[in-house]
Amino acid sequence: MVSADCLDHAIMPAHRYEQLVQSVVDYAIYMLDPTGHVVSWNAGAQRIKGYRADEVIGQHFSLFFTPQDRTEGRPERLLRQALEQGVAQDEGWRVRKDGTQFWALVGLDVIRDDQGQVVGLAKVTRDITDRRESALQLDAMRAQLFQAQKLEALGQLTGGLAHDFNNMLTIIISSARLALATQDPARAQRMLQHILDAGQRGTELTQQLLSFARHRKLDVACVAPANLIAATRGLLEHALPGSIDLRVLVQPDLPLIEVDAGQLQMVLLNLLFNARDAITGQGRIGLTVDVAELAGEVEGLRGGFVRFEVEDNGEGIAPAVLPRIFEPFFTTKPFGKGTGLGLSQVYGFARQSGGAICVDSEPGRGTCMQLYLPIHQDRTDSQLDR
Repeated sequence: MVSADCLDHAIMPAHRYEQLVQSVVDYAIYMLDPTGHVVSWNAGAQRIKGYRADEVIGQHFSLFFTPQDRTEGRPERLLRQALEQGVAQDEGWRVRKDGTQFWALVGLDVIRDDQGQVVGLAKVTRDITDRRESALQLDAMRAQLFQAQKLEALGQLTGGLAHDFNNMLTIIISSARLALATQDPARAQRMLQHILDAGQRGTELTQQLLSFARHRKLDVACVAPANLIAATRGLLEHALPGSIDLRVLVQPDLPLIEVDAGQLQMVLLNLLFNARDAITGQGRIGLTVDVAELAGEVEGLRGGFVRFEVEDNGEGIAPAVLPRIFEPFFTTKPFGKGTGLGLSQVYGFARQSGGAICVDSEPGRGTCMQLYLPIHQDRTDSQLDR
C-alpha cells in the first residue's frame, strides 16, 4: 500500500512542471493532440497570441496561421512532418486574436507513451519579430554599404574609362571622315569596319559597367571563376596606369564556387586597387586563380578551395600595421583617398562565404593576398550574373 506522503512526492514533479510551464511568458507553450487540436495553453501563449485558454482549447492549431498558409496547407505539412520525423521546425508569419501578425519561430515535438504510441505534440512558439526586423535592417545597411563601395570603385575606374571612350570616339570620327572622303570602295569598307569595331568595343564596355554598377538584390549562385575573372579584368585594365604590368594566370577547368558574383567582383577589385596603390612608379601585379586542398593550415579550413591570389611588388605593409588591415575604417591612405572599408568587406565576404583571407607582406618586398572560397560540390552550369 502506498502512503499519502509517497503519493504526494509522486505527483509533485508533474505539478511543479505544470507550474513551470504556466510561469513562462516569453514563449507560447501548449499541447496538441495527434490531429492538431489544442489541449493545453500556458500564460505565454495567451500573452503572445491573445487567446484565453477557454477560447482556444479544442480548436485546430491552423487557427494561428495566415489565410494564405492555410490555403497552401502549411499547418498540415508541419503536423505531418512532426508525426513522421518526431520533430518539426518552422519560421514565418502567425496571426494573433486581434488579427495582427508576428514573425514566429516554432518547434513541434512528438510525445509518446511508455509503449511508444503518439499521444500528442508539444508546441513552442516564440515571437521574434524584433529580431527579424533588426536582421532586415542590418541586411539593408550591408546592401547600402556594398553599393557605396561599388560607386567608390567606379570613381576609381572613370579616369581610364574616359580615356578609352575618347580613343574610341577618335577612331569612329576619323574613320567616318576618311570613309566620306575616299573614292576607293575597299578603303571605305575598311574604315566602316574600324567604326563598327570601335562601336562594338564601346557597347561591351558599357554593358560591363551597367552590370557592375546596378543596384540589385544580393544573389548567391554557382559561379565559374574564369568567367568572373574575365569580366573583372575588363574593368580593371582601365584603372591601372601604363607603368603597372598586370599578369593574370587562371588554372584551366576550375570548379564552380557558390557565392554572390557581384560581391566577389567587388572584393577582387578592392584587392587589386590596394595592390595598385601600394606601387610607386614601375611595378607589377599578379592575379592567380587555382585550386588548393587545405588540411587546417588556413584558419582550420579543410577540403577543396578555389584560391584567388593577388600579389604586388609594392612597398609592403609595416609589421605594426599588418594586424589591423581588416579593421573597419582603418586606413593608412591620405584623407579622401580611402574609406578603410575595402579590406573589411573582403574579410567579411570571405567568412560569410565559408572561406578565408590571409596576407603575407614585408616592407620593401611587396604583399600577397590569398582569398580561399570553398568549391561547390554540385557542379552545375554557371549562373554568373551578366
